[in-house]
Amino acid sequence: MVAEGFEPVRDAFVRNFDVLGDRGAAVAVYRDGRKVVDLWGGSRDADGTEPWTEDTAQIVRSATKGVAAAVPLLLHQRGLLDLDAPVGAYWPEFKAGGKEKVLVRDVLAHRAGVPALDRGLTAAEAADGVSGPRAVAAQHPFWEPGTGHGYHAQTYSWLLSELVLRVTGRTLGAVLAEDIAEPLGLDFWIGLPDAVAEADRVGRVAPVDPPESAGMLRTRPRRNVSEAYADPGSLTRRAFAAIHPLPDENAPAYRAAELPASNGIGTARALARFYGATIGVVEDGARIFTPATTRLAAREHSAGPDRVLVVNTRFGAGYMLHGPASPLLSPASFGHPGRGGSLAFADPDAGIGFGYVTNALAKSVTADPRAQALVRALKSAL
Repeated sequence: MVAEGFEPVRDAFVRNFDVLGDRGAAVAVYRDGRKVVDLWGGSRDADGTEPWTEDTAQIVRSATKGVAAAVPLLLHQRGLLDLDAPVGAYWPEFKAGGKEKVLVRDVLAHRAGVPALDRGLTAAEAADGVSGPRAVAAQHPFWEPGTGHGYHAQTYSWLLSELVLRVTGRTLGAVLAEDIAEPLGLDFWIGLPDAVAEADRVGRVAPVDPPESAGMLRTRPRRNVSEAYADPGSLTRRAFAAIHPLPDENAPAYRAAELPASNGIGTARALARFYGATIGVVEDGARIFTPATTRLAAREHSAGPDRVLVVNTRFGAGYMLHGPASPLLSPASFGHPGRGGSLAFADPDAGIGFGYVTNALAKSVTADPRAQALVRALKSAL
């Protein structure tokens, strides 16, 4: 479905398959609370032949972070979580190693100073709900917390999940399901339920190389960035290796775990509706945030050189903001990309909620050409 005037998004979506190497994907857009784009195509397995259907869901990697951040912000909105309180006020064990002054706000803005661990966790440890919070609580910070920022690629999972557990007695995935997803009718989960897994709705993801003639942006990364990713001792590599070896993202045990940094599973439609509900009332639903919380999400908390990504980044309270490494719609936008292609965001000025998911995982971190093509097309439609 494409509403009149939004045909450029459909054209760009088709071109992603024809030219940019997509295998299976979906894109959805809400504007002013109304769905105006809802498209899907290709195969639901990047390495298979089963067709992508209307309700196919996929893992969205770090685009999970933006959905997960809504939980602590909702708790703050309800007066249950003080963003300016020390994390240790809710989680006393976290004070260890010189982290007494880390604020809840620092966690959301990637300023907590613990993007990596002295010893990476196995996939089983990462998923057990105990080892991750215990390790990050004991970890000495890599810089003085609050004085700079660096992307907490994996440790964000345990920081957020343990905070929510200490405040509510419920897991972050449970709060998301009960207080956000169910009321809004969102097909999005952090911790895939057995019933969804058994319904065989979730496709398999696989890495892909862009075709040589595809026109995908094959620019070379800056030398300092490529060197950081290549150096096993760099903070960049260590942050992404907080779970080591890398887990099988198609494994049932990984999908069933609650990792708010990386293993959310959902549809593009759910992501677009979610972000639409962060900035206003969506059709047949409600809004998640008050206007004050929307402004908080989009207000700059961190900006400048990122100690992990080795480029300049900007973060609000749990969300990436518009900038060179954040391919969003306008300076008012807030959201989150997922490494490999997924992207979801809101633009309160344009009234937009956007979601794109793919099973063809490219070698992108924050600026996938397929997602960028869709955003450019959306801009032209607006």
